[in-house]
Amino acid sequence: MSDAEAEPETDRDAADRDGASHDLAPLPVTEAADLVERVADNVSRVIVGNDAAVEHILVTVLGRGHLLLEDVPGVGKTMLARALATSVDCEFKRVQFTPDLLPSDVTGINVYNQKTGEFEFRPGPVFANIVLGDEINRAPPKTQSALLEAMEEGQVTVDGVTRRLPDPFTVIATQNDVEPGRTYELPLAEIDRFMKKLRLGYPDRADETEILSRTAGEHPIESLEPVATTEELRRARATVGEVGVSEPVREYVTDLATYTREHAQLGVSPRGSIALVRASQARAVIDGRDYVVPDDVQTEARSVFAHRVRPRTGSESGLDVVEDALSSVTVE
Repeated sequence: MSDAEAEPETDRDAADRDGASHDLAPLPVTEAADLVERVADNVSRVIVGNDAAVEHILVTVLGRGHLLLEDVPGVGKTMLARALATSVDCEFKRVQFTPDLLPSDVTGINVYNQKTGEFEFRPGPVFANIVLGDEINRAPPKTQSALLEAMEEGQVTVDGVTRRLPDPFTVIATQNDVEPGRTYELPLAEIDRFMKKLRLGYPDRADETEILSRTAGEHPIESLEPVATTEELRRARATVGEVGVSEPVREYVTDLATYTREHAQLGVSPRGSIALVRASQARAVIDGRDYVVPDDVQTEARSVFAHRVRPRTGSESGLDVVEDALSSVTVE
């Protein structure tokens, strides 16, 4: 047995294991919807004019997914992640992805302790509830792949030892799209692990003026207070997991995914179909329902499906294929 395998369980390991294994009673749908409204209102104290994006990120967290933000620098991507983590009173870590970043800089590393004569595991920033991967496409694919196991299975394996990540665990990654010559393309396997892909865009004139007013002195993020606990968030996620999805709705999601496969070079995978169902369940809870309706699926399909689709020609985008699917596929 190696020193790493013989390493005693730390308090963090025990807390993460217990947090992931102990079942919590789901919140009533009305309470879960109220929680989302409180968090969204709190985040809007920092993020101006992006209410839809705030709602999308909350759908992602409730649906046990991860979010990819692609946009120009300086539009509030990092601030959005910080505001969410602060509002829910959970642990937030940021990783600045650079060309020289190593996988161990993300997941953690075993370090030899000369005093004890044993190896000790030093957790990386991935051991947090909300992890911001800033400009993830600046790092080479080997480093990007360090997140794959974490995003899919909620765990990381270092030197043959597997450790659970905190619960909840959500990755919010930003992607630089203005310097293609200095970035690496994200692997398809990694893109497919993001539930949603969003763009914040530039604020309009009124919103930007309001941003300047709010940040003229102390930035509002510095005085932001939590309005929900991590336990409440976990219970709300449990609520989402119990939302009913009828067979016609499940078949509708399948038919949408099938359409993309038949009309694109690369269509939506079953993982994408699962992500759409979970996002639709979260959308239903936000609207105060314990069942999914086709409108939930249609609302979520664009942000969940479009980044997974590779069209056949350069004249159309993944979003175009998804729009065609929504207009062509009917609910039976």
